[in-house]
Parts: sequence; structure tokens; C-alpha cells
Amino acid sequence: MSEETKITEDNSHDLFAVRKGKLDAMRAGGFDPFRANWNQSHTSKTAVESYDESLEEGQATPHEVSVAGRVLVFRLMGKASFLKILDRDGIIQLYVSRDDLPEGFYNNEFKKFVDVGDIIGVRGPLFKTKTGEVTVRVKEMRMLSKGMRPLPEKWHGLTDNEQIYRQRYLDLIVNQDSRKRFIQRSNIIKYIREFLWSRDFLEVETPTLHGVAGGAAARPFITHFNALDCDFYLRIALELHLKRMLVGGFDRVFEMGRVFRNEGLSRKHNPEFTMLEIYQAYSDHRGMMELIRSLIQGLCRDVLGTTTIRRADGGEIELGGEWREVKYDDLIIEATGDKGWFERSRDEKIAIFEKIAQEKGLKVQVDHDNTDCEITNDVYEKLVEPNLIQPTFVMNIPKELCPLAKICVDNPRALDVFELCINGQEIAPAYSEQNDPFIQREMFEAQVGEEKQNLDEDFLVAMEYGMPPAGGMGVGIDRLVILLTGASNIRDTILFPSLKPENRACDGGAETPANA
Repeated sequence: MSEETKITEDNSHDLFAVRKGKLDAMRAGGFDPFRANWNQSHTSKTAVESYDESLEEGQATPHEVSVAGRVLVFRLMGKASFLKILDRDGIIQLYVSRDDLPEGFYNNEFKKFVDVGDIIGVRGPLFKTKTGEVTVRVKEMRMLSKGMRPLPEKWHGLTDNEQIYRQRYLDLIVNQDSRKRFIQRSNIIKYIREFLWSRDFLEVETPTLHGVAGGAAARPFITHFNALDCDFYLRIALELHLKRMLVGGFDRVFEMGRVFRNEGLSRKHNPEFTMLEIYQAYSDHRGMMELIRSLIQGLCRDVLGTTTIRRADGGEIELGGEWREVKYDDLIIEATGDKGWFERSRDEKIAIFEKIAQEKGLKVQVDHDNTDCEITNDVYEKLVEPNLIQPTFVMNIPKELCPLAKICVDNPRALDVFELCINGQEIAPAYSEQNDPFIQREMFEAQVGEEKQNLDEDFLVAMEYGMPPAGGMGVGIDRLVILLTGASNIRDTILFPSLKPENRACDGGAETPANA
């Protein structure tokens, strides 16, 4: 181990000075690592795969590999050393011997200047050690970047959540679980795109700046468009522009993009997140049920290799086979134990809800100005949804909760909508999309009340030209990644989650704790 690793993090400033001295010495000797490059022939993975397993222990391959990466482990043993470097595919071991390198290089270049955290390139044949590890026998080495700050200490790593989120680059270096999770996220997104392309969906891009914040009930971020001298909104949903595509004759469209909601931070919410929205003409919410089940089961099969997901508490979620369907009203009655719930007065519902919550030890704060529907939905969110662990399609959502879906033919209080819930959270809502422009206007007007300026008139005009019947669905990509990777917090699935800027006062509101 290099001398540096014995120094504690409290002396990181001194370590910076030590490393700066090494850099100055290299430059004085005529070599600047920041001006160097390296031609890689292999990654760690492909290098190991190229090893000939028929070779005897210690016998080198006839071919050489050229790899590069960051030094994570450095074991100095007199005339020879073992290193491990990290590249995009993983970790590979290096054997560095004085006798394999140009005369004087081992003592005057390697031992003197290389530290944990540096990025190096090496070339040499492969052999297998006594412990069976495929290793590069280094014949040539070059430093490509000098790490001026020490990495987190090996055995304790990054333990502070705020540091993990603020310095994600360090988390990715030292935490292999994080690296794996973000690689899985990329593979999940790749699969989703290929799945939808295989079903003839067209991927499109719609505006991020909206003149009217529509498509969801959420507080928007507001920005000023200087060239037009008016305020615009960062989009809170993708829906209304994608439906314009249906009007324009594109029958199958999807978009995967960032949306922004100026609301709280929690384990399940980040104000900036990734949403997938899908619209298919001549389909409905039933068509979307088949689509999302096939999509998730395909992800499990082709990306994860299993349809069984393990929960943090040791339980399992089975995503294979058929999924449960249950009506929203039936779940409310089951949770309250009150078959007459929907005939109760608002005050009776509040009393029942508060009593059940108290019995279960749940902290609830009921707004006594809420409507009957809002109180019932509070019951759903607090008493029902957290207990929907196995995949469940919650059907026939109350019409007051969504102004963009068709009303059920057999139940004028409900919509042709489902919410897919898995592991106690909503993964994907989907609708039989409203395409009657008159009903759509009525539902929008009821939603915005007196704030008529918030009506998206352009969208309503588009509908008046005729929108085909369609099914539509939204999928929260971050929540889907939480489910499929076993993450416990949405911030663990977002590379750089929203945080209050360091060393800067923020006006206009209370600070949300970084570890919310």
C-alpha cells in the first residue's frame, strides 16, 4: 500500500499538497500527465474474456492487451506491486514488476509518482495468479491523469447521503452497487425504447417550455422568456402535445423526457424526473394494460433475468403471470371496513378515517375543507396504496381525479382509467383518452374554476378537428428503476438529484432537508 493511504482524510489538504508536489516534479522532468492519452485495445471485461483458459498457472498469453482506468488498490511489495484499476466495465488486476519495465522506471517513476486515484494506461500480456485471478503483466505504463484529491477511505467509503448525492462521481468510483444500478437504468431505458419501436411506436420530442402548464395537477416552475417578454412554464407533463400528434395522424407515439414539478422532496419525489408517456390511437385503457404488463415482464426477462423482485424487508414481488385487477371503490370499502362509505357525509368520512389512522399509528392531517372525493382519495393514498405490494391494476378511478379520461359507460362517477401499483407506489396510470371536445372543455373548466387563463385553448381547438379514440399511459421511469433495482430512495436512481446549493442562500421558502 502506498504511504499516502496511511494518512487520514482529516489531512486531505496536506495530501493535496503532496500530490501537487509530485505533479510539479513530473512536469519538471519533462512529462505532463494531463497532456497524455492512451490507445485502449480492451476494457477490463473484454481483456479477461480474451484470456486462454488452457494456459497453465502463471503462463502469459502470446497476445498483449492495452487497458486504462483509475487506480483503486495499490499493494507495494518491494520489487513488484499489484494494482487494481477501474474502467467502464469493471475492475482488472495489474502486476507491476521492476524487471518487466524499462530500467529505473519502477523506482523513479512508478513508486515515486503513482497514487490511488490516479488514472493510468498499461500494456502487457495476461496471466493467471495462484488465486485464479486474470492479471495484466505490465510491460508499459503511462500516467494519464493525476488525482489531486484522495478517494474516500476504502473500508468506510461514502456514508453521508448528502455527500453521495452532491459528489455522485465519487459514489460511482467507490460504490459498485451504485455503478451497477445506473448501468441497469441505462439498460432499462434502452429496452423500453426498443420494445416500443418493435410495436411501431414513433419517438417524438415536444417542447419543454409551455405557454400553459397543463396535463397534470401540479405546481410548475416559472421562467421568463425574454425574447417574447412573457412567462413560460417548464412542462409538468408531456400529454397535451403528444395528443396533438394523434390529431395530426400519428397513431402511435411516445416520448421519454424530463418533466418538472415545483413541489416537495421525499423518498418518492424529485422535482425534476423522467417520464415516459405513450399514446396509441384505436386503443383504450385495456390496451394499455396489455402494453405495460408485456413491457415490465419483458424488462424482467431480458434485463434482470428474473420476474421475482426482492424487497428490502426480505419479501418478494412476483411480476410474472397475470396481475390483479380491483376497483377503486372496493379497495376503499376494504380499507375502511364500511360498505356504506360512499353514502356517508363528509364529516362522517373524516371521523372514520382519523379513527382508523390512529388505530394503525399513522400520522394523517385531514383538511376539513376537502371535498368528499379528496377525503376518499386521502384514504386511498394512506390506507390502500402502501399495501398494494404485488402488481395491481386499480380500476375505475373517480372522475374528479382526472379531467382527461373517458367516463365509464356503466358508472358515471368513475373513469375508464387504471393505476398500476407495485410495491406500495403508483408505477403507471393509464386512460381511455377523452376525445369529445365538448366534454373535455367542461372537465377542464371544472378543474381550473375561475382561472380561465389556465385553459389550454390551443389543445381544445386541436381536439375540435377530431382526435381518434386512444389509450394513453404515463410511466415514472425513476420509480420503475426503484422497483427493478431494489433502490430504497428515488435519489438513488437519479445521477444528480435536486439539492439546495451549497454555500448559497435561497430566498422564498423553507429548506427541505437533503436526506428527505
